Amino acid sequence: MANIRCVKGMVGLVTGGASGLGRATVERLVQSGASAVIVDLPSSDGQAVAASLGNRCAFAPADVTSEAEVRSAVSLAKEKFGKLDLAVNCAGIAVAVKTYNFKKDLPHSLEDFQRVINVNIAGSFNVIRLAAGEMGKNEPDPDGHRGCIINTASVAAFDGQVGQAAYSASKGGIVGMTLPIARDLAPMGIRVITIAPGLFSTPLLASLPEKVRSFLARQVPFPSRLGDPAEFAHLVTCLVENPMINGEVIRLDGAIRMQP
Repeated sequence: MANIRCVKGMVGLVTGGASGLGRATVERLVQSGASAVIVDLPSSDGQAVAASLGNRCAFAPADVTSEAEVRSAVSLAKEKFGKLDLAVNCAGIAVAVKTYNFKKDLPHSLEDFQRVINVNIAGSFNVIRLAAGEMGKNEPDPDGHRGCIINTASVAAFDGQVGQAAYSASKGGIVGMTLPIARDLAPMGIRVITIAPGLFSTPLLASLPEKVRSFLARQVPFPSRLGDPAEFAHLVTCLVENPMINGEVIRLDGAIRMQP
């Protein structure tokens, strides 16, 4: 199988790379012999995480919705490591609010809705479009391959729960743009894939009471537990290494279907 690609020696940029799924992805890339640029907010632990992973990891403080800051992160990858082969979008935010609170006679804040859409959809797209420009400069491999972009949606894109209008809409947007962007970038040999994780043990879930977390874990058919961020990172490297996977959304969820 001459076309199987190897992560070793690649350069990846990971948004939300200072914690949760993003951090696990950065750690796996570095452990696999790749170099990684952590893109996260200046207030994050990005600098400390990068320092702990050694000279094949760098931190680019950035808000994914800022063109200038993401351009600067892409430039850092090129300057420090010579190229950009992979971009992984893990940065994202969530709110949990019903469309209308009839007890308080209060509609969902439009500002909150727009903020979630802006960070999750426009932020991901901002990284995709700028990373693609840099990947296009790579020399293609014998298969014509120049790069790979992996986005993070959520099972909420398909099984959105009560209070998840904004979050589900944002993740549905990521699912919906996967194929058209894969088609846009296909002539340049750049693949675009989306992972839709189920319930994972991230800082977001870690903040919940133990009782709630064990209840959530029991909702997963098998394995009946929360996902480990390392399992998400493992899928990222599998997708990078298999050149035939493109334009697809993959659920990584232990067969869960979220209840209302």
